[in-house]
Amino acid sequence: MTIPVGLLLFRLLCAPIILAIAYFVGEQGRLVILVLMYLGLISDILDGIVARAQGTSSEKFRRMDSQTDMVFWLSIGFATWILFPEVIAENSMMIWTILAMEVACYVISIVKFKRETCTHAFLSKMWGLFLLVAFTSLIGFGHAGIPFHVAIILGLISHVDRILITLILPQWTHDIPSSYHAYLIRKGIDFKRNPFLNG
Repeated sequence: MTIPVGLLLFRLLCAPIILAIAYFVGEQGRLVILVLMYLGLISDILDGIVARAQGTSSEKFRRMDSQTDMVFWLSIGFATWILFPEVIAENSMMIWTILAMEVACYVISIVKFKRETCTHAFLSKMWGLFLLVAFTSLIGFGHAGIPFHVAIILGLISHVDRILITLILPQWTHDIPSSYHAYLIRKGIDFKRNPFLNG
């Protein structure tokens, strides 16, 4: 097993552990959840860097990385719901909208290309960072406020971008920075890719 795959599997393993701690331990386990969340994020950053350095950043690995990210962040989201159900209830409409858009991303991609979405778009990465801040604020300090609401708004925007990417692309590919870059691909216009955005 390669180091990038090991890092990916570590992040995947964190998901059920985070859920179990939230359900069985409750608020007393918040610090452990936060530590696992940050370790998972570090593993996400490192697996791409190491894979590129080793020349093993294949299409299969990128697809595995994308699905692992989804499982990991969903586990954090469900853990937050278990710990702070009132906050989730107050924002349920927006949260359900984001989840519906996530499903739409996959459905559109599978219907159009017969495989799941794997964009790793820039706005999605930005959303991930804001999710980190929002969950740190909420799980760590019991405060939702501005970080949580900014994360929701950016989640909506990033999902619109991902859906547009899938609709615009003429054929399936991975690591598309934005819907604008998908348009360039559709028009056959080459552009310089930033390897650091493909982590």
